[in-house]
Amino acid sequence: MTNRIALIGAGAMGGAIGARLAETGNELHVFDLDAEKVAALVAKGALAASSGADAASKADYVITSLNSANIVRAAVFGAGGVAEGAKPGTLIIDMSSIDPNSTRDLAAEAARKGLRWVDSPLSGGAPKALTGELTLMAGGDERDVADAHNVLKHVATNYTHMGPSGAGQTTKLINQVLCGLGFLAVAEATQLALDAGVDAAKIPQALKGGRADSALLQEYMPRYVAKDYRRTGRIDNMVKDLNGAQDLARQTNTSMPLTAVCAEVHRMLTAAGLGGEDEAALMEYFRGPAKENLPS
Repeated sequence: MTNRIALIGAGAMGGAIGARLAETGNELHVFDLDAEKVAALVAKGALAASSGADAASKADYVITSLNSANIVRAAVFGAGGVAEGAKPGTLIIDMSSIDPNSTRDLAAEAARKGLRWVDSPLSGGAPKALTGELTLMAGGDERDVADAHNVLKHVATNYTHMGPSGAGQTTKLINQVLCGLGFLAVAEATQLALDAGVDAAKIPQALKGGRADSALLQEYMPRYVAKDYRRTGRIDNMVKDLNGAQDLARQTNTSMPLTAVCAEVHRMLTAAGLGGEDEAALMEYFRGPAKENLPS
């Protein structure tokens, strides 16, 4: 049976998710304020929708991939939004990275309107979405999370129900703490290698299989060395997520000194005009954070 899916948000991440869903034979209805992003997915077999309500009216599942809780709320419950067109019982799968408290509020509002809600943020970025190898952490009712897997199995190989509404977003914040610290640690180690005259490009192979090995080391040290700043994520999005982790730490009275340093480095680079760049541009913190240092 073909899944009928509405996708709200076709940016870098949503576009990759949409491309994979269209490629795997789903009926995909796409809405984004940027017509060019919609057109890119239409070229891959998706159908353009005139609004969130229009997309939702033709679907049994709605996926949102947006940048903030306020944008998600407007896209779902605002004028012309998903809630206006969705049939009772429609399952909304929010793949955005937003804070757990907002997620619980959104899920409760959806329930009052007869809609279901699963928060399912992701790890792996656009490259893993395109190959169907994302890691997803889900929050919500157990049956709804299981139902969401009918769609999400096309984009993910690792899908874990973490608990009630908001648990997926909490897990994503933990993921981002680990990723943010990992990006920074690999960048710092790369600069030490360069300054010490070691061939940093050989380090990932030299450390492969050891305790220091990681996916971030294997992917990002070569990129740091080569100044390969192709965008698969954004520094300012990491700032948003690290801010969320720090907010949660304050609520839980959790001490997170390393996260505080990591967040400040990311904020510094954002202030220097590098917020829209990939995490690979963290090397500019060590070289001197100036926009003109970026390769053309």
